[in-house]
Amino acid sequence: MNQYLSTPIEYLKGVGPQKASLLKSELGVHTFEDLLFHFPFRYVDRSQVHKVSEASSLNGFGQFRGQIVSIMESGVGRNKRLTAKFQDDSGMIDLVWFKGINWVKNSLKPYVEIQVYGKPTRYKNKWNIAHPEMSAAVNHNGPDFRPVYSSTEKLTSRGLNSRGIAVLIRNLLEDFRDPVEDFFEAPFRSHYDLMPLKDALITAHIPTSLHVAEQAMFRLKFEELFFLQMELLVRKKISFQKSKGHVMKEVGDHFNTFYKRHIPFDLTGAQKKVLREIRHDMQTGHHMNRLLQGDVGSGKTLVALLTTLLGLDNGFQAAIMAPTEILANQHFDSISEMLDGMNIQVELLTGSTGKKHRIEIDQGLQDGSIHILIGTHALLEPHVQFKNLGVVVIDEQHRFGVAQRATMRKKNTIPPHILVMTATPIPRTLAMTFYGDLDVSVIDELPPGRKPITTIHRRNASRLRVFGFLKEEIAKGRQVYIVYPLIHESETMDFNNLMDGFEAIQRAFPRPDYNVSIVHGQMKAADKDFEMDRFVRNETQIMVATTVIEVGVNVPNASVMVIESAERFGLSQLHQLRGRVGRGAEQSYCVLMTGDKLSKETIKRMETMVRTNDGFEIAEVDLQLRGPGDLIGTQQSGMLNLKVADIAKDNHLVVLARNAAKKMLEKDPALEHPMNAGVKKQLNRMLGARPNWGDIA
Repeated sequence: MNQYLSTPIEYLKGVGPQKASLLKSELGVHTFEDLLFHFPFRYVDRSQVHKVSEASSLNGFGQFRGQIVSIMESGVGRNKRLTAKFQDDSGMIDLVWFKGINWVKNSLKPYVEIQVYGKPTRYKNKWNIAHPEMSAAVNHNGPDFRPVYSSTEKLTSRGLNSRGIAVLIRNLLEDFRDPVEDFFEAPFRSHYDLMPLKDALITAHIPTSLHVAEQAMFRLKFEELFFLQMELLVRKKISFQKSKGHVMKEVGDHFNTFYKRHIPFDLTGAQKKVLREIRHDMQTGHHMNRLLQGDVGSGKTLVALLTTLLGLDNGFQAAIMAPTEILANQHFDSISEMLDGMNIQVELLTGSTGKKHRIEIDQGLQDGSIHILIGTHALLEPHVQFKNLGVVVIDEQHRFGVAQRATMRKKNTIPPHILVMTATPIPRTLAMTFYGDLDVSVIDELPPGRKPITTIHRRNASRLRVFGFLKEEIAKGRQVYIVYPLIHESETMDFNNLMDGFEAIQRAFPRPDYNVSIVHGQMKAADKDFEMDRFVRNETQIMVATTVIEVGVNVPNASVMVIESAERFGLSQLHQLRGRVGRGAEQSYCVLMTGDKLSKETIKRMETMVRTNDGFEIAEVDLQLRGPGDLIGTQQSGMLNLKVADIAKDNHLVVLARNAAKKMLEKDPALEHPMNAGVKKQLNRMLGARPNWGDIA
């Protein structure tokens, strides 16, 4: 920025040391620039005045003009409050304060016409406005758009509510005469319909209309997302140029024999497309780093196995890493079965592997007699050394961090090709942003013959009807999952729990007609495996469980998934749980059981689950409801540190900004053109040091 904007915030008119200390601690505002970039989160037209009688019909905030006719204090200590009766010619409404009562009381002037702005709410059959903004009555000749800023309780108590912050920003803008460095030249701005930066900064705080405010925010969000995507693309390109990878051009006996003789069905078009992308990566001489997204049941494991066979055909070993023993065991069983009759040695390594067997595995890895090793985090241990590791598949990528991927890369002098997979669909904008170091492949097609799962939402009052439906399915020879969010009763959360549910299920489905299994995370591994095995062998018809069965259970005969207290789960988790059924040829069902009183957000989640089986659509809705922090982990979401843009709400802008960044780099890889000098300068600042632009040219 410029010298003026780097001034410490305490030197701004109206701030001083005490308020500066609060602005720093509460909002992270240390300089004029920080305050300038504290943008409004919405705008209101303060020229619109409503009648008090219209308070009940307003959907949100409103402005009223009238007089305070009485003032009353009540309560003591923390329960103390100040109430003022506010009246216009249509009626009366209470204005209420719980904080800063003495200061507010001294500022109130009865029987003087004022304007009051706030959100009317109903309490004990009376309408009131808590902590309203008040100002002198003004006659407006046209719209008067005001910014609304986020503040905190501590700031508000010192007069720095939204209105107070707006005053400080206006003070800042009065002396804002220095030029602002605009990273985008005029032709680029014109192409993407972007305001000049200084105009956007001023207009965002002092708009003349909602339209120009939107234009200003569009410019600021675009710039922020453009440089984020540009940084990701440049880092990825530099990494790609520096990375050496094994050249695997051979498609030999292992791959061809398995493909022609061991797959009893045609691959989907999506699977074939992904395999082409993987084969291309493995032939380039660069290290493959690819994310494979695929909905539950889309056939990712088969693609992963074919990838490992390409490695074997080129003289390398392969490893498949899963986050849980259950999932590692499932991969081992299914892959061993699929490779039956082929001369391929597959081994399993988990925390439960005995010492003697571990020694044998270590020897087999080092002499090359073990071709594919499947396991859990145990694969990361230093003693696990391969003769020639060429391919690593990491399943359920979100359960592992970047550090684990790096550890597997170091298992060979030249890093093995890495394919990371997830059955948790990631919205396109998140994939672009959080997996910027990976190429992304998507299997967006289910194998033929799969029937869509029918999902229904039932409230607790319908429980007996649901039990009747379960008995009908069991009578057909099917099996049922019933999943609970909690193992035991909770003092803080009013949700159904597994232990009470288990007893209720046993009463509703008595022996000897029905047998019920129970599985949860506090059981010993051996007991858990015993119960799971009984269910797999159809010795029990009902599996009562917590979310331990979310990943890694494959029972084609199970046709019904009942999720108790479904309001407790996020959309992605509900979708993952639902994916445990629908694996056979029969019609499958998912029943979402909830309480009777539900929030609007919960109702939207239930309606989304009932409406669609598309994991990517569900992920987009989940992103809108919960934001990126909950979806990919708050720790990872912190890496964004976005000031203006919102990945969840501005997904179209993420795509536009990434495409603009890609287009610029394709035309001018080293950003040598004078038109791109500003972009290059800002990017160098962000990268911390001048990158070797020759590497990416």
